[in-house]
Amino acid sequence: MHTITKRLYWQLTALLLATHVLLAPSALALAIALNAIQVVHVALRRRGVRALDVQVRVAFLGLLLIGTLPGLWPIHVVQFVGVNALLVADYCLLARLLTLLPWNRPRPLSVALVRDVLLAPPAPGPIAARLATVEARR
Repeated sequence: MHTITKRLYWQLTALLLATHVLLAPSALALAIALNAIQVVHVALRRRGVRALDVQVRVAFLGLLLIGTLPGLWPIHVVQFVGVNALLVADYCLLARLLTLLPWNRPRPLSVALVRDVLLAPPAPGPIAARLATVEARR
């Protein structure tokens, strides 16, 4: 997906979440709709749901929906912080955590892998590609 399109999706999501948390709870419905569109768009471009960028969007949408349950609204605050960390510093905790799932990780789960995934400095591009580079150097 084009970088500008991807960034626009996330920027609009951040704005809608801020509006939802601070001003108008009804903005959440727009955030959910936007993210559903984003899931479909990325899944069609990637031709499936197995790609990590599709998994991130599906998980984010799922968290948006879970956050609508009574008492779980703080999830939306965490998502707002996370999407802004992505926009400002290119650090996506959700993508890093999903990288640790068995079908996404390049090697067996270990403390070293968790450390590499979570503490790798923010940088443009997918974390999975950077992990593969680290793995190739070992």
